Amino acid sequence: MTSFIGGIRASGNGLLVRISIIAAIGGLLFGFDTGVISGALLYLKKDLSAGSLAQEWIVSVLLLGAVLGAALSGWLADKISRKWTKVVSGAVYIVGALGCAFAVSIPMLIGFRFVLGLSVGTASFVAPLYIAEVSPPRVRGGLVSFNQLLITIGILLAYLVNFAFSSVEGGWRWMLAMGAIPGAALVIGMLTVPHTPRWLMQQGREDEAREVLTRLRGRDPEADIDREIEDIKTAKRKEESTSLRDLLHANIRPLLWVGIGLAVFQQFVGINTVIYYAPTILSKTGLTNSASIVQTVFVGVTNVVFTIVAVLLLDRVGRRRLLLIGTVGLTLSIIFLGIFFASPGLQAGASYLALVALLVYIASFAVGLGPVFWLMISEIYPLGIRSKAMSVATIFNWGANFLVAGTFLTLVSVITTQGTFFLFGGLGILAFLFFVWKVPETKDKSLEQIQSELVGEIAPPDDGSARE
Repeated sequence: MTSFIGGIRASGNGLLVRISIIAAIGGLLFGFDTGVISGALLYLKKDLSAGSLAQEWIVSVLLLGAVLGAALSGWLADKISRKWTKVVSGAVYIVGALGCAFAVSIPMLIGFRFVLGLSVGTASFVAPLYIAEVSPPRVRGGLVSFNQLLITIGILLAYLVNFAFSSVEGGWRWMLAMGAIPGAALVIGMLTVPHTPRWLMQQGREDEAREVLTRLRGRDPEADIDREIEDIKTAKRKEESTSLRDLLHANIRPLLWVGIGLAVFQQFVGINTVIYYAPTILSKTGLTNSASIVQTVFVGVTNVVFTIVAVLLLDRVGRRRLLLIGTVGLTLSIIFLGIFFASPGLQAGASYLALVALLVYIASFAVGLGPVFWLMISEIYPLGIRSKAMSVATIFNWGANFLVAGTFLTLVSVITTQGTFFLFGGLGILAFLFFVWKVPETKDKSLEQIQSELVGEIAPPDDGSARE
């Protein structure tokens, strides 16, 4: 904690923190939508006559849009800049949120949820990329994790909005309409921040990159602007000739699998089913709709608190250690949820245990797999292919999210609630083994140092004979 706070203070003028928070509003968009649909589902399914299949599509079609948004975002981030990609993303989110609020049919709602997904997929990719490229090594972990923190704050805000409108006629429309507010905040905020130094260097705008770095580093006594510029130049020279095919280069392939593994397991442990369907899960313990929504507020608060803990610890304890500890905690707690739903005696006499298990699950995810995935994929790839590799990992993340969220209610009906949670627990064990085997530590290293240590130099020969 002292390391992170001391590093922030050393940055001098606070610009670094301000622009990191603004960029992380992209995470808030995803968090708000994730949380708000969980409450809105309890009411719109009656107004629009939505059965289980329709509810799954209402939730999961956003994730299809996010896959497409993530696929486009790597190209957009390089073409029009990280900054302008996020401005466009915020504008699209406003359109999607208002369209959902005024939907008069399930197909119309599904269509605008897809539009929201385009925005969310783009924003979720560019936010950690932007923050990683403006941050010094010793506070990069905490600053990039602002993205995950804003996701959790967005979820909490959505739960509070759900509670506020839960007793209002047609309240689900107001719940969904509120999403336009963070969308507008992202657009306005991103208009006030600079381009990242690394993107400027990619465009050959070295003077501007140097000016931005000087502003960002402030009075930091450890800052060496000339050295940082030279490091970026060196990384840029090494990667100038790379293309999408270089993702399959022998040096890159292992790191690509690390990113994909983190992306897939982040969803396969069941996190977004817990978020999307938290009120539904709690209602199965006998709670009313309104009581379930009230209890999800506790879930949201826990998510925020433990994400703050992660922000303060990532640059001190390390990414890998928190990842492993968190994965053990979430696996044990979701297995306990399976035991709870398999035990009628527990449900009748100790329904509060379901809430306790949910809170432990959320806390464990928030200190580990939640922030570490987004942080690691912003760190481990070399400059020339960073946006492409991050885009691939993000596509897999949204694809896995779609698969899990789009089948949750069906799984519950086929293998029961407890069977579904046991399945997630088994996947959590596999995730832990993968992380132990494959995930490196990147604490206290510059992006260029990470590239040198994990990747080395990619130098395809002229005749292409050595290309993998």
